[in-house]
Amino acid sequence: MRQRILYGIILLVSFAGTLSAQEVEVGAGHFYERRLAKEREAMVLPYVRETDVVWESLIWRTIDMREKFNTFFYYPIERKGFDGRRNFAYMLWDAVVADEIPIYEDDELKIPLDNYAFVAQFTKADTVILEIVDDDENYEYKTVLVPKEFNSEEMLQIRLKEVWYIEKQVTDQYVRMISLCLTKELYKEHDGDLDYIGTVELFWVPLQSPLVRRLLVRNEAVFEENAARQPSWEHIFMTRMFNSYVTRESNTYNRSILDYLTGPDAIWESERIESKLLDISQDMWEY
Repeated sequence: MRQRILYGIILLVSFAGTLSAQEVEVGAGHFYERRLAKEREAMVLPYVRETDVVWESLIWRTIDMREKFNTFFYYPIERKGFDGRRNFAYMLWDAVVADEIPIYEDDELKIPLDNYAFVAQFTKADTVILEIVDDDENYEYKTVLVPKEFNSEEMLQIRLKEVWYIEKQVTDQYVRMISLCLTKELYKEHDGDLDYIGTVELFWVPLQSPLVRRLLVRNEAVFEENAARQPSWEHIFMTRMFNSYVTRESNTYNRSILDYLTGPDAIWESERIESKLLDISQDMWEY
């Protein structure tokens, strides 16, 4: 009996010591260590033979982060949210700054960019003339250099290029995402108002690159209320958990929808292309 009691006391002391050791190891920001996401690896994409592809179409689409369903791409707007989670733009930018992923100038991924040179050019300081007024209302003008910073609040859209294709071995339709880029809207101040100039593409990211896919699978979006089970960015793209609209499909004239239609007609054309992609999948089967 005494031996059993003594053995139980030893187990309790050992268990308490283990808990104490775990408390020391866990950081002050949480009560357990989060490391599952950091150790994940992206699944291997299936190999596709050229002879098995009987039909394909290139599609360009836009994900507007201002849409209600897509706001998880945009938030949190802080540099880092809770548990260090970042929004989509900051996640990509930090990887570019650290030279962790390749970037390109074009959506065909033919013109590579040097990460360090691109970051240096993007954050190049602007020359600003300041008007300084003293107490006697004497004016003095001073030229200063103001460094630019990457601000995710200025990134409102994501452009995505993908390939829809039919594989004859399984007689089914698939989609493979090729590349994406962040866009920034440019404005010019005129008479106290901001006039829209246009939208520029920052850089294109190859979505089939193992480095990019590892980045997407190891970073999580702030998508659900359950903070313990947030989806990775790879899961979001693979399961198409976003709203988007088609801006272009591969065609003889190599033009986008806005090159030949505007207003409601452009919206209807975008919806027509989307419906056509779904109809192709449905028309392959007979009931």
